[in-house]
Amino acid sequence: MTFEGEVTCVRFADVTGPGVPRPRARHRDWVPLTGDWSSSLDETAYLLGVRQIRERIAAGEVYQACLCRVMSHPLGEPADLSSLEVVLAQGNPAPYASRICVPEAGLDVLSASPEAFLIRDGAAIESRPIKGTATSMAAMLAKDYAENVMIADLVRNDLSAVCRPGTVSVDALCAPEDHPGLTHLVTTVSGALRPGAGWADVLSATFPPGSVSGAPKSSALRVIADLETIPRGPYCGAVGWVDADARQGVLAVGIRTFWADRDADGARWLRFGSGGAITWASEPAREWAETELKAARLVGLASARVKT
Repeated sequence: MTFEGEVTCVRFADVTGPGVPRPRARHRDWVPLTGDWSSSLDETAYLLGVRQIRERIAAGEVYQACLCRVMSHPLGEPADLSSLEVVLAQGNPAPYASRICVPEAGLDVLSASPEAFLIRDGAAIESRPIKGTATSMAAMLAKDYAENVMIADLVRNDLSAVCRPGTVSVDALCAPEDHPGLTHLVTTVSGALRPGAGWADVLSATFPPGSVSGAPKSSALRVIADLETIPRGPYCGAVGWVDADARQGVLAVGIRTFWADRDADGARWLRFGSGGAITWASEPAREWAETELKAARLVGLASARVKT
């Protein structure tokens, strides 16, 4: 599901449970990218965007908005993201990593997401928004905690629309979670879905994820539409699996995600998104640096700048 709400669903004929080894496919070794990455927002444009969001916060339009950019690199025809998957598994293991390759559906996505958007098991529903990113806990700022609390409240409100009254709770607030090269603040919000609530109801109430949009969500989406120059696509959307019959599923937020597509001339490109939450306390240069930090390890692995 793209950030813009375009849904692509694929039903598989065969499904194997966890712990069942996948057949070992033969892939060419990943050939590291050697060129420069372009960005939908360069540093100057991003800094200006941060300032404009702060102005809109001062005007009372929004409290927090995520400003993101999409990085692009030419991708040769033989290149296979399944080969890059091996590199990421070794150099950046992630709890919600996924590889989706369905050419017939136009899907060529490789995600190393650390963030659970929705985890459902029957009536039980859970979301684990990430807000607050630094190189270590010592480097976290008061702003990071404020961002997290704001989005935790938004997620709690979203889930309340489809959960039984009184069942939505914040089970862990601003819990530290380490990932390769980064530390995040993670909050867990859970609830019990009301009888009859299906996936369409849940997604209608919660999508796009609050952690990659902002608060209030409707206002943040207007800001994003005004300032970002291209669609985010799979980045910041939802990636995962759903079993509607069993009322189960896991959808990750599509961050730390690569995808391959083609431009209007048919040229193939590898894309990667990065961004951050902008609040009144944001400093433009620091926000740009955070987007660089979030991209550094994964883009470095794709470009052989990081040793596995």
